[in-house]
Parts: sequence; C-alpha cells; structure tokens
Amino acid sequence: MKIGFYAGSFDPFTNGHLHVLKKSLQLFDSVIIGIGTNPEKIRRFDKKIMKEAIENLITNHQFSNASVITYDGLSVDAAIEHNATFLVRGIRNGMDYAEEENLAAVNEEICNLDTIYIRAGHLGTISSSMVMSLLQSGRDVSNYLPKEIFEVVKKDFRVF
Repeated sequence: MKIGFYAGSFDPFTNGHLHVLKKSLQLFDSVIIGIGTNPEKIRRFDKKIMKEAIENLITNHQFSNASVITYDGLSVDAAIEHNATFLVRGIRNGMDYAEEENLAAVNEEICNLDTIYIRAGHLGTISSSMVMSLLQSGRDVSNYLPKEIFEVVKKDFRVF
C-alpha cells in the first residue's frame, strides 16, 4: 500500500494545498495530511481548529482515502509512525524546489523515504503567508482558500 505523508504548517490550508492534495490522492492509496509546527513561524490558527476544518473539507469533497493528523517534532518521524511510504511536498517555484531538495536529501538520509514533489501550477502564487498579509490588510481572501477553511479564517480573524 502506497501512503503519502503531506506535511506542512497549513496555517491556513490554501487552494494551493488543496491542489497538491488532489494530485496526491491520484498517486497514492491514501494520503495523510500532517499539520506540524514550524519553529521558524508563529502559528496564527490553532492546529486543532485547522485539523477540523481540513477534515470538513475532506468530507465535503468525499476524499475517502485522506486523513488529517497533528504532530510535534520532525515530519519524518510522524511519517514513519503512520507507516507512510513517501513524503509529499508542493512546489510553487524554483526557490521552493531548492529548499525542498535540501530537506528531501536530509529526510532520505534519516528515514529512507523518498519525497514526491507536486507542482502547484497556476496556484503557485498562493502561500499561507501571502493570505495572512492580505488578511492583515483587510482584504478578501475567499478566492485563495477552500470554503471550509475560509469559514474558520473569517470567524477567527474577524475581518469580514
């Protein structure tokens, strides 16, 4: 069984993330979305709240072979703990590729798991950081987020 582990802070989960998830579900028997903590970033939305929103998205899209977990520590440790056979990463541009390739090399050395890159395509301009900048400026971000996520962001951020 091929199990993809799609890790990220997903703070918030964007349409670009959804694109990568959909492509991953075509490649793997199941995909685990792992909401981790990036020590270099300040978390804006509680992991449990984002987990529930992504679970609603999974249910509404009828992604029966997807699940969501939260974890602390290294993504590779969570992937191994959940029997993943591949790591999944979204790539928006060349800068992402360079950073992800370095991380993939270390991850492969640590746990012998290969990393599969999925291009964000036309959604490559969307990032969680960009969404947060727009939110902080009082802009509408509904075009950049799945509706299940937008409802949480709208409620928690209280700008709409």
